[in-house]
Parts: sequence; C-alpha cells; structure tokens
Amino acid sequence: MNARQISIAFQTDKSPAQYVALAQLVNQYDFDVVSVYCDAPFHPSYGPLLLMAPHLHRARIGPAAVSPFRIPPIDIAAETALLAQLAQGGVYVGIARGAWLADHGVREGSQPIQTIRETVEIVRTLLSGASGGYSGKVYTIAPHVRAPYPLPESLPPVLIGTWGQKLCAVAGEIADEVKIGGTANPDIIPVIRSYIAAGESLAGRTPGTVGIVAGAVSVIDPDRGQAREMARRAVALYLPVVAPLDPTLQIEPELIERLQSLVKQHDEAAAARLISDDLLEKFAFAGDTADIIRQAEALFAAGARRIEFGTPHGVQPQTGIRILGEQVIPALKAG
Repeated sequence: MNARQISIAFQTDKSPAQYVALAQLVNQYDFDVVSVYCDAPFHPSYGPLLLMAPHLHRARIGPAAVSPFRIPPIDIAAETALLAQLAQGGVYVGIARGAWLADHGVREGSQPIQTIRETVEIVRTLLSGASGGYSGKVYTIAPHVRAPYPLPESLPPVLIGTWGQKLCAVAGEIADEVKIGGTANPDIIPVIRSYIAAGESLAGRTPGTVGIVAGAVSVIDPDRGQAREMARRAVALYLPVVAPLDPTLQIEPELIERLQSLVKQHDEAAAARLISDDLLEKFAFAGDTADIIRQAEALFAAGARRIEFGTPHGVQPQTGIRILGEQVIPALKAG
C-alpha cells in the first residue's frame, strides 16, 4: 500500500441515484478511501454507504464520523457488518463526539470521551462474534447478547474524529486513525501527533501506529479565482467553530464574532471577504491543480498519513472529482 493515502468525502444530502452516480465516477480513480459524513440533519451515513458500496470496487468505505449519541454502539456494529457484506475494498468505522447535536434535539451524555472509548470496545466485541456482554461506566449489555448477523472477515479499522488532547490520547490507545476535520493546516499535524503519542505510550504501542487524517472543504477548478471564492464562502460558515480548536493559529476574537454575525444574517458574500488568503489556506483545499498538490504535499511532509478531500470538490463537483482523480492523485502518489 502506498504510504500516502488519499480519500474523498461526501455530504449526505443526495438522492439515491446521485449517490450511485458519484460512486461510479469515483470508482474510475485510485482513491484509497471513500467516506460520507454523518452531520445532522442530513442522512445518517449507512444508507448512502450501502447505496454506493456495490459501485466501489477498490476503495475502503466508511463514515467520517458517527456520533454514538446519534447512533448507539450496537447499531454502529450492525450497520458496519451489513456494509462489510457489500464493500469490495473493505470498511472502516469512524466515530466522533459530533457537532451541533443540541441544535437538532440530540443530547450528548455527561461522559463523552468515556462514551467513545466504550463504543469502540462494544463495536469490536460484537463484530468479533464474542458473547459475554459488556459492563462499562456508560453502557451495559446483557451477557447473552451477541451479533446474530454475518460478520466481517476481520475487524475493521477504527477512526476517531477529534481535535482534543484527551480524545487524541484515547485514540492513541485504541484507534487506527485520527481525523482532524476542517483543516488543511500542516502546523497542526505535529501537535496532534504529540497528543496521540501519549496514548500510544500508555498502551505500549509503537510511536506512529495511529495515522493522522487531515480533511477539509475542497474546491478545485481550472479557474483558480472562482474556486477560491467559493471556498471562502464555505470556510466562513465553519471557521468560527474550528479556529478555536487549532492552537497554532492566533485569530482575533473580533474576526470570529464578525463572521458569526454575518453568517447569522445570511450575508455569505460579506463573510467571505473577511477570509484572507492565509486563512483560506489553513481551512480549505482551494484553487487549481497546482494549489491542491502544493497544499497536500505540505500536509504529507508534516506527517499526515491520509488526506481527505471534502465536499463540494469543485465549482462543478464532477469537474473537481475528475481533476482529483486524473491529475492530483497521480502527482501525489508519485511523490
């Protein structure tokens, strides 16, 4: 396997026919992983993945990432097992605390980090075919409960989505990957690596066992200016949420407040004008082919193992996907 892995991720706001068409397009190219999001109030991940799986012949597929407060561990395991029956390139399980849950009537428990640890343990227990139940601080499963459905041939890799020091350390103990969502900033990679290393050490794992995935909005087009303008509008929506999580950035609170105000007023154009070129580079993959290759090379050089190009991919999504598949992937995998 190429040490540099490249993936693509989709928002789950599409019709069944659109999911199938996207899978067929992506399958023409050498993507290592295909992910879908699990953001409320969009479709939960597994329906779209089940529609896409028969048309993806090589790529590993999975959700990036499911909140156990939205889909409980027993259902994550069951959905993963069903998906594994169709996924020709294998599956992975992505788990995260989730964002904007309260806005959508989803209540986060009082022990979110422990909840994620136990979720991983329960999913692995069920997918291994074990019985005997589970007794944790958050979840209890009766001893007679076991998976009654066909199981994957091997346990799927686990990805934990987080920026946090504590959850990164937990991932260092129990996960295969950590995804930092909403960033194209190479400077954050060594910071996250240090957080993960604490958990790897505690668990006696070899340093670097857990891979780091960097993922962000991607807008790729031969018209560089148009691509970057579109990306600015997208970044303006989530920068106020993500920027405070990145300790390598020093952004004036006034800027974040101004962005939040403009977004609430639905003045995306004015909000986009506040995003400088330097900020755009930290939060999105944006521009022409050369821009995207340059940004990705910097992330790989900083220690990222996988880069995930997120929605919308291009001014015209299909054009962006084709540029990724025909130009960006070959250049990066040759590096």
